[in-house]
Amino acid sequence: MSLIKGEIMDHISGKSLSEVNATVETNKRKGWRRFFAFMGPAYLVSVGYMDPGNWATDIAGGSQFGYKLIWVLLMSNLIALLLQSLSARLGIVRGLDLAQASKNAYPRWANIPLWILAEIAIIACDLAEIVGMAIGLNLLFGLPLIWGILITVFDTIVLLFLMKRGMRYMEIFIISLVFIIGLSFLIEMFIVKPGFIDVMGGFIPSSLDGSALYIAIGIIGATVMPHNLYLHSSLVQTRKFEANPEGMRKAIKFNFFDTVIALNIAFLVNASILILAATAFYVNGYFKVAEIQDASHLLDQLFGQAAPTLFAIALIAAGQSSTITGTLAGQIVMEGHLNLRIQPWLRRIITRLLAIIPAFSTILFFGEDALGGLLVLSQVVLSLQLGFAIIPLIHLNSDKKTMQGFAIKPWVKILAWTSAIIIISLNINLVINTISGWIADAGGHQLLIYLLVIPLTLACFSLLVYIFVQPFFKKDKQDKKLLPHGHAIQLLNEDLLQYKNIGIAIDFSGNDQKLISSALHQGGRDAHFTFIHVVETAGASYHGLNVRDKESLLDEENLNHYVQALAELNYVADYQIGFGNPASAIAKIVLESKIDFLIVGSHGHKGFKDILFGTTIDALRHKITIPILIVN
Repeated sequence: MSLIKGEIMDHISGKSLSEVNATVETNKRKGWRRFFAFMGPAYLVSVGYMDPGNWATDIAGGSQFGYKLIWVLLMSNLIALLLQSLSARLGIVRGLDLAQASKNAYPRWANIPLWILAEIAIIACDLAEIVGMAIGLNLLFGLPLIWGILITVFDTIVLLFLMKRGMRYMEIFIISLVFIIGLSFLIEMFIVKPGFIDVMGGFIPSSLDGSALYIAIGIIGATVMPHNLYLHSSLVQTRKFEANPEGMRKAIKFNFFDTVIALNIAFLVNASILILAATAFYVNGYFKVAEIQDASHLLDQLFGQAAPTLFAIALIAAGQSSTITGTLAGQIVMEGHLNLRIQPWLRRIITRLLAIIPAFSTILFFGEDALGGLLVLSQVVLSLQLGFAIIPLIHLNSDKKTMQGFAIKPWVKILAWTSAIIIISLNINLVINTISGWIADAGGHQLLIYLLVIPLTLACFSLLVYIFVQPFFKKDKQDKKLLPHGHAIQLLNEDLLQYKNIGIAIDFSGNDQKLISSALHQGGRDAHFTFIHVVETAGASYHGLNVRDKESLLDEENLNHYVQALAELNYVADYQIGFGNPASAIAKIVLESKIDFLIVGSHGHKGFKDILFGTTIDALRHKITIPILIVN
């Protein structure tokens, strides 16, 4: 198969997000221009910190407990800042994302459940985007929630367009959405007019128990998102910088500033949502506003139409921006842990459909009013997965051998492990309390919990312990897996391959000349050439060889012309006509005619048409085992 040089190198190196890796130039810029060249990755990460899931937990926290949980937001933001900077450091120094590095550090049997847990977290995150977008469309246009959920499937097109345009365009789009969110809530603050002293009191830590603990854990899960740790370690690799100690040092510094600015913006947005909920609802005696829709309606009653309109616009912007980054994270996780890559659009659709199922089910069985609880639950799930991403991240950044002099200092390591302990301890406490509550309320169904829920919980806890302990004892074996695709094979001296039966798949386009010339150069006059053409009409698909429509007759005439032209040049050739699906028909002819080398042209469409119609080449390569040469 023909591959351009860049594609070959990306395949060999296994670069994270290879289509945009090292595409943003930084070396040729000086001063502020160079600083701005590094800005962008953290903003794509930050949108995950202000997605609809955050809104749900912030609104629930503000309405139930007033300003009491602001300190939890601040602590979560500081932990996020620390962990995201570690994620960026890993990507810059190792040139691997967190998933790739985890694959190298842990055995395959451990990587599979790590991938599954990461996928669950991404689906939970996407669930929040779906519900948030649907609610935003409902508030702004009156669109039923069920239809809003269906519409969210089509945001795949936005992602595909931005990926085609390049990383900078995607970053500009996301930053624009962040600006819309920030501006909306700035105006909201002027409308609701919170009390400064009361807000400042929320920064003083207080004890947490019961529902306050549940909401606090949801806030942590919504703020420190596990998929963002995978994402950030990959996005920093979109910057092209000198891969030496000085270049890495500067890249780490600039990315740290980028992270500080972006995450503080995210903190201000989240704090604004919580303060808005506390001022508008808690202060006015509305203590149980868990639903985003209720929050919007109450804002309308209390402050007029402008407040809920801005609220809905910001919600849609938050949902759309987070959706894009979630897709990228899913691609990174799958490629890194499993070395499995699928098309981004397919990846997006699969993730979204898996997230739509619980959203649909909730509406059908529990009604639209249960969506708020589902949002909070999705953020709790994210928090529960955090430990499985944080522990490898800290271990990898602490490894002096692989970090090339950029391993984190002891005081940073202490802070990181302290953060991990806080998060994991809160999660363990929540799991124990939740399972205890389930057992108490299960009645005659307790056996199901003992046979299914508890063993699964213990298995997850055992995995958590393993990924923490394993690096302390297996450092000597890590070097064996540093290459994402293994080591290069030993090349042997062999005679040049001589292909005797060469197939030429043609479609009578302007590319036929290139195809035939390439075939003649490959085989020369000693080879036998077979022209292959597939008739795709409805009649051909049904009647096959018996079809005698005008298109089939004209195609056969054209094939005869090519065969005779080669005969005049002293080449031996014949032709074969296939019917119906091109990939299947060509594969059948290749097998029956014993063709040992196939030459095909690239398809005549690109972009959206490629998505709509697909490519014969992509399907064909899975059906045959002989070499394929693609001629553009």
